Amino acid sequence: MGAMGIGPGETGGSGRGILYAPWERAFERILTPFEEFIHRQTTSGLLLMVSAVLALVLANGPFADLYHRLIHLPLGISLGGWSLEKTLQHWVNDGLMAFFFFVVGMELKREMLVGELADLRQAALPIVAAIGGMVVPALIYLAIAPDGAAQRGWGVPMATDIAFAVGVLALLAARVPRALITFLVALAIVDDLGAVLVIAVFYTDDLAFAWLAAAGAVVAVLVVFNLAGVRRPVPYFLVAVLLWFALLKSGVHATLAGVIGGFTVPALPRYDPAAFSAQVRRLMARFDVSHRPGESILTNDELRAVVQALDNGVVAVQAPLQRLEHIWHQPVAFLVIPVFALFNAGIPLEIGTVAGTVLAHPVALGVTVGLVAGKLLGITGASWVALRLGVAVLPAGTRFPQIAAVSLLAGIGFTMSIFIAELAFGAEPQLLLMAKIGILMASLLSGAAGFACLWLLGAPRGAGAR
Repeated sequence: MGAMGIGPGETGGSGRGILYAPWERAFERILTPFEEFIHRQTTSGLLLMVSAVLALVLANGPFADLYHRLIHLPLGISLGGWSLEKTLQHWVNDGLMAFFFFVVGMELKREMLVGELADLRQAALPIVAAIGGMVVPALIYLAIAPDGAAQRGWGVPMATDIAFAVGVLALLAARVPRALITFLVALAIVDDLGAVLVIAVFYTDDLAFAWLAAAGAVVAVLVVFNLAGVRRPVPYFLVAVLLWFALLKSGVHATLAGVIGGFTVPALPRYDPAAFSAQVRRLMARFDVSHRPGESILTNDELRAVVQALDNGVVAVQAPLQRLEHIWHQPVAFLVIPVFALFNAGIPLEIGTVAGTVLAHPVALGVTVGLVAGKLLGITGASWVALRLGVAVLPAGTRFPQIAAVSLLAGIGFTMSIFIAELAFGAEPQLLLMAKIGILMASLLSGAAGFACLWLLGAPRGAGAR
């Protein structure tokens, strides 16, 4: 640890002969899975914001025509007489987003097995709060837009964008209890599960039962892989591609293949920690004996063999669920979600008439009020009832007004809300535009109000009151 200040190519003291590149210092950083999750969600939220702003600029500037032609560019795959063609935007929404839902599936499984949702007493408050935060916004939307095609948008204000919401709360990390961030993460994950169920049950096309049966058979293969102890990801990936295609043809939204695939990833490692520890000690003893000062590892076969064995052991001691979630979280957070925002947030706006549009159109008004007021009333009300009935307890170090303030952040519905809006109004461009305007307005209002309330309610750590 004393050599951390040594730069690339330098040596010093007991660190003689050791070269440090900037990325090598990551070896000395130890983050818990939760800390890593928060860091990535915060960065993803910032990238998501940049992508959304860029999409709005492109859709309302001199490149608007080029932008819209790009997202609607047809792109196909053909093999012999078989072909599959979609617009570039549909490939992003139906294909690329499957990787997002794959990570969601793994997060849900981990949380249910060992995370915030594993202990029923601990999980009761975020579960009840999430249910209230889904039901009340949907009811508010239906009260404002009860008729016609607009009615299909009731699922839009149910969703919370975990990256944006956690990103905003992480900016206040010095003023809020850590348990409050944990509460929001658990709530958003339950919210994601609810959104997945809503998509599967209510936002499907006419079902093709032959393809649905084929999808069921493919899921059975994934389950057999899991029970048989298959730990390598490649078989799961290949079968999941077949599942994606079968669901695409069945009428059920194809991205659900990602959630199902995530749930079938094994959660048990090949090695137990005690056996791994003993093996590492034996290998490190061989490493020390084989190491010859001044000799490159490239010319020391014994040393290379030991390092390779260590690498194999590190992989085997991790559960595939843990390892794949770690591997896929970064490309999903830093590529998939920003690309989705870039392809879906670009809506034509006339800044002077946005407020009037929201107030005048039932879809835009329903989405805005549903997300802002619905999440506040639903989450806060359900939490209050659960606490009064004694079925849940407040997270450690938190106060009830902070729960109410966090419920405002839950009104940031960006990614999942836009996704559901695309499903609800894909055939109604004007209604889709109104829904997206409502989502943008609500996310802006909820984020600003939640941040302000939490700032006022919080206190710098170590400053006294909590």
